[in-house]
Amino acid sequence: MARTKLAKQSMPTHSETRTLPYTAQQMYELVADVSEYPGFLPWCAAARILRVTHHDDCDVMDAELVISFKVFREKFGSRVTLWPEALRIHTEYIDGPFTHMRSTWEFRDLDSGCEVDFFVDFDFRTAILRSVIGLVFGEAMQRVVRAFERRAEKLHG
Repeated sequence: MARTKLAKQSMPTHSETRTLPYTAQQMYELVADVSEYPGFLPWCAAARILRVTHHDDCDVMDAELVISFKVFREKFGSRVTLWPEALRIHTEYIDGPFTHMRSTWEFRDLDSGCEVDFFVDFDFRTAILRSVIGLVFGEAMQRVVRAFERRAEKLHG
């Protein structure tokens, strides 16, 4: 189930829950593997892991992604916090074309497969990017989630 919520004067948020025929661990590992995103994720032209810091219950990864959409090509940095025991991933914005950006992924095993919850909230600094992306935001977010599903099918189907 996908929900796109419009906010005044900013980008909409998007949340989606999917039930998939894979384990929660398989889906967690797929989403956590940021360096592989350019191979399957729409508009992701490049990904680079800058550093990973290990903590007791989580790993914190600083990464750079290059997003290419129509005539726009933007690089941004994010901090990805991975909780392998809880099967949860949280991403927050460090630098780039956004005013803010955060996303969460949560994975739960079911009797047959797993449930995946995805949430994203971001806004661009420039009105031009906001207007271009705003027109296709809901569809774009659904394409991103479907890309992860197709990747899971390729790896584990």
